[in-house]
Amino acid sequence: MAGLRAPRRRTAIIVAVVLVLVVWPALSALLGGYERTSGGEIAVVRNGGFFDNNRIRQVIDPGSGRTWVGLYSKVHKYPAQQRFYTITSDARKGDESGVDVVTVPSSDGVNMGIEGTLYFTLNQDHGSLRAFDDKYGTRKFRSADGKTYSPFDGDKGWSAFLDQIVRPVIDNDLRSQINSFRCAELVSSCALVQNTSAPAAPAAPSRPQAPRQGGQPQSNNANIAKVQESINTSLAADLEQTLGGKFVTNIHFNLVRVTLPEKVQDAVDRAQAAFAQVSEAQAKVATAKAEAAANKARQDGYNKCPTCARIEELKALPQGITVYAPGNPNGSLLPRR
Repeated sequence: MAGLRAPRRRTAIIVAVVLVLVVWPALSALLGGYERTSGGEIAVVRNGGFFDNNRIRQVIDPGSGRTWVGLYSKVHKYPAQQRFYTITSDARKGDESGVDVVTVPSSDGVNMGIEGTLYFTLNQDHGSLRAFDDKYGTRKFRSADGKTYSPFDGDKGWSAFLDQIVRPVIDNDLRSQINSFRCAELVSSCALVQNTSAPAAPAAPSRPQAPRQGGQPQSNNANIAKVQESINTSLAADLEQTLGGKFVTNIHFNLVRVTLPEKVQDAVDRAQAAFAQVSEAQAKVATAKAEAAANKARQDGYNKCPTCARIEELKALPQGITVYAPGNPNGSLLPRR
């Protein structure tokens, strides 16, 4: 009996080893050969078998059911819904860590902080998506934390791609557009501290400033709207040229805020405070002049009507006074006994 048990034990061990080394990996690979996408993502599938190439096998559209992608294939999932890239001084809301503001000079040399948000959508055309994955899905990009990610590595990977590839294009377009305007044309308070006797620097020849009707400067809101419109047009062309294809669509930049350097803003605040003090002093002068005019008119009326003056004096007496002696040197009012 002991002699029969030993072969059975060896057989069981061999079967277990075969299951662990062959059957289980094969079963895992078979079950892992299916993939699906949620409603907010689109996937590019690349071959990845032991004896296969690494070419793109297929594209899975958003919200798909379970789809056979082959054994050991690699799936690169990208965002399919509208995305945005925020540039702001609020460290809690920006796409880059900490305070993140694009600082660009105006045509008259004032460094201005630009805050805004770029809205866009990844092109879901299968041909464009395949080309995008060939150019950028096979690379890694360094993020703010110093680590490298692929664009399909979740939010961190997508943000790293935007920071290194898309952000420089945004900065360049903002610089070109803002340089076409003087500081006061975008921030009206800038006129309080600028030397108006100094000639303004000419606008950049490649981005000529739009003519103003009647020679009058346009409002800040109109100029900011022009900046947004120009950026929306130039960004689409510049991103296509920089990325090497029309990989992003529905591009819209919303310019949220234009700020001045800290020292310039401090000067503006002091100038506004000084104007407020001047306005307060002018108001006091106007009040004093009005009171003096009223008193003069009142006195002229009393001179013409002495009786009216006596009546006004009697009306002003406190209640309870029974004797009125205006000629009394000790007082003109005697209280009731």
